[in-house]
Amino acid sequence: MSFDVASVAAELQAALAPDRVSDTDANRTLHGHGESYHPTAPPDLVVWPVSIDEVVAVVTICGRHRAPIVPFGAGTSLEGQVCAIEGGVSVDLSRMNKILRVSVEDMDVTVEAGVTRLQLEQVLRPEGVFFPVDPGADATVGGMVSTGASGTTTVRYGAMRENVVSLTVVTAAGEVVRTRSRARKSSAGYDLTRLFVGAEGTLGIVVEATLKIHPTPEAMSAAVAAFPGLSEAVDCVVQTLQNGIPMARIELLDAVQLDAINRRYDLGYVAAPTLFLEFHGSPREVAEQAELVEEIARELGALTWASTSNATERNRLWEARHHAHEATLALRPGARTVVTDVCVPISRLQECIEATEVDLATSGLVAPLVGHVGDGNFHLALLVDPADPEEVGRAKELAETLARRAIALEGTCTGEHGVGYGKSKFLPLEHGEGGVRLMRAIKDAFDPDGIFNPGKLFAA
Repeated sequence: MSFDVASVAAELQAALAPDRVSDTDANRTLHGHGESYHPTAPPDLVVWPVSIDEVVAVVTICGRHRAPIVPFGAGTSLEGQVCAIEGGVSVDLSRMNKILRVSVEDMDVTVEAGVTRLQLEQVLRPEGVFFPVDPGADATVGGMVSTGASGTTTVRYGAMRENVVSLTVVTAAGEVVRTRSRARKSSAGYDLTRLFVGAEGTLGIVVEATLKIHPTPEAMSAAVAAFPGLSEAVDCVVQTLQNGIPMARIELLDAVQLDAINRRYDLGYVAAPTLFLEFHGSPREVAEQAELVEEIARELGALTWASTSNATERNRLWEARHHAHEATLALRPGARTVVTDVCVPISRLQECIEATEVDLATSGLVAPLVGHVGDGNFHLALLVDPADPEEVGRAKELAETLARRAIALEGTCTGEHGVGYGKSKFLPLEHGEGGVRLMRAIKDAFDPDGIFNPGKLFAA
């Protein structure tokens, strides 16, 4: 798209403030990439609105000039969602970071889009409640909504789709729309909320969100179980779920990932395929759950089993899990990661992982495997030299093979990272041409001029 950058900048400065509109190379570069291998694609301008009215002004000005709009939160996306591949205006919502209302009585909270996960956690913890969606990164709520984020606790509490009650969005027409009421269920009209959850900024800008919160469990314990092979670890997951044990977290790390975490965090675990587990409930329930899973693990030949209810030890364990990416990068200083994720039905998980192990063995690449396997979701972080096109090409080819395999196994090319432009070519394979046509029709209805995050979701 072509537009007069100077004219748009002048109008935005008049509507916001000169110091909240920038065209500096530093700010443009910062807002032109996420946390993956995708090349930087800087916007022409960056703006920092501080209110819904200012977001409306930005959208109205950009709409008048047909200037692309790329919503930006914390910049932690992994499939190029924040790359301004057609230029335009990056709308950084990080200064819209007020927690507007906490209702323990209704078990919900309303926040502005720029509130981060850890900021929300700090406010909720003293109230005896928590927000369960935990993608690891300190992402903003707006970004988590837009990518349909999930994380380590999804197996019990659900992903963003299950934990968003209502949204306030600004549409291409400059209208402020609330997608539904705060009632916990409604049969009135289309489910507009779910259209925006996972839309990756292509339908409008999320400015506020009302989220479900949950009581902090009375008791929590964690366990670590190492296995002789990935197949035994995955089998333990499947049997645990088949037995209806209500896991709070059940994470798989292969031997390479465990070794990386041991080195970085000095944990001293056996460098073998390992499950990190967590149990929530009353003290008695937690003890019974741990006992049942330990029995399953030992029957499958677990090499080790260690459990703890000590909060410090639990937090250290999950901090290491959340920083697995940093531990991976330390295995090869100077490398970048081609990060990919897929999700398959639990019954196909072992088949998918075993085939992926074969691919990795023949690829010559270092690629730790880690996953929210209670959901059938796992990730690879393929370490590459960004200056070596051949190596990057091999990694992207392996990631593509994995995506196609997951779809063939009745799964998805992405369980939680989103599509961006990195995986847009897989949408027709996963949803069929008819499904993609419906999505394009929705996009055209919401954004007829195509100004919201152009080039994302749909391949050109």
